[in-house]
Amino acid sequence: MTTRTARAAGAAGAVRAAKVGRVVRVAGAVKTAGVVGAAGAVRAAGRKRPGTAARVLAAAQAVAAVVVLVRLARGRRRLPPLTAPAPERSPGAGDGAPRASAGGGMSRGGDGAAGGGGSVGGGMSRAGGGAAGGGGWAGGGESALRGDPAARIGRDGTPGGGDPDISVVIPARDEERRIGPCLRAVLADPAVTEVIVVDDESSDGTARLAAASGATVVRGRPLPDGWVGKQWALHQGLREARGEIVVTLDADTRPRPGLFGALAAALVDHDLVSAGPRFVCDGLAEQALHASFLATLVYRFGPIGPPAPPPPHRVVANGQCLAFRRGAMRRADGFARIRGHMTDDVALARTLAADGWRVGFLDAGGLLEVDMHESAAEVWREWGRSLPLRDVTRPAWQAADLAVVWLAAALPALRLAAGRPTRLDLTLLAVRVLLTTALRRSYARPGAGVMLSFLLDPVTAVRLTQATLRPVRTWRSRAYGLGRPAVTSGARPAPPDRNAAR
Repeated sequence: MTTRTARAAGAAGAVRAAKVGRVVRVAGAVKTAGVVGAAGAVRAAGRKRPGTAARVLAAAQAVAAVVVLVRLARGRRRLPPLTAPAPERSPGAGDGAPRASAGGGMSRGGDGAAGGGGSVGGGMSRAGGGAAGGGGWAGGGESALRGDPAARIGRDGTPGGGDPDISVVIPARDEERRIGPCLRAVLADPAVTEVIVVDDESSDGTARLAAASGATVVRGRPLPDGWVGKQWALHQGLREARGEIVVTLDADTRPRPGLFGALAAALVDHDLVSAGPRFVCDGLAEQALHASFLATLVYRFGPIGPPAPPPPHRVVANGQCLAFRRGAMRRADGFARIRGHMTDDVALARTLAADGWRVGFLDAGGLLEVDMHESAAEVWREWGRSLPLRDVTRPAWQAADLAVVWLAAALPALRLAAGRPTRLDLTLLAVRVLLTTALRRSYARPGAGVMLSFLLDPVTAVRLTQATLRPVRTWRSRAYGLGRPAVTSGARPAPPDRNAAR
């Protein structure tokens, strides 16, 4: 009996112990599951879907990426650069000198001219294109001379005969330190008939140096109300010019032999031609900042030389070097129509393209160099002033262009610096590096600054935004208290019968 009782008690204890063990195990399992579940919930919370703002930003960046890629893809079929024509010795032409007298240094004091002017306020005219090489044309209607040799007037005054007379007009204000190389190159080119320097009330020896070099000097009158200095100077120089073709140059350009003949040849298929130079830009910081600004032009407008003409309101040009027919520009009164624009070159190109002119922006192909800036500070000040194109662009397009620059260039660089780039950011950075490789051709001596320029894209985006919201209205010691003139050309070229170049 005692033994049975003991066995029963032992069995009951074992049962109770087993139950307790199961309870403990179940409790432990529940606790473990709770901990694991909580940890999983925390991880899941960290992987939750991005918010609405993040999704909208990602979608906008994807759209900007598509826009940039389409523009770059179109640029692969750009037109070829300018090439120097085969040398052809004209009878009686002198060696190494203009075909006709350049004025012998005599000043014409503005007689017969509308007044003074200067190379000021010129927007992209001191901040040219030349992005990624190539050439292009834009505008509507047929060229005045396209396919019509009889329309070309030679030096002998007969249709289709001889080389055309070429007048070079250089607007200058306080350019004594920089104009010398330009004058020497132009005066030594046998294709040039006359060289006119319009001295825009310079306070230095610009006029004296130009006259001593052998150029004709037109002394400018005071700037009238409503005009920006460079347009006033060009307006005056155009009235003084006698050549069939007029080429305008900035004082800091360095033309190479063959440039003027190439420009004259380009005018067979175009009514207004501007040339994208190679930039002389040597300092590391200067070159990096310059190339970053240059890339923003490519992101907004594509490489120079689209295979088809853009609408007039998207045409761009470089006022450092323009070529046109004197008679056509006089009839169009081109410089007077853009008298108040800070971005004079783009304003002129868009205005004339809307009138049906065929406007070409061609890569100079090594025939033109420009030594624009002496420091990174100058690049920041001058290109930041002109590149937003504020006075020739509608607000909606300004916003769209800024969005493309921020989303496709600045944002990837910022995220890379923060160590959190997305796959789309890395793709856009790869595109930017490829673009940088192409941009090297836009520099006379490309260095490390060009390759590192993508790191400054956020900085240039800030500068473009700042200049768009608060435009600069001063240039070369002059303040322009003008409003916001706008080129209101439509989205399509004008009918051919409105082509002033015909």
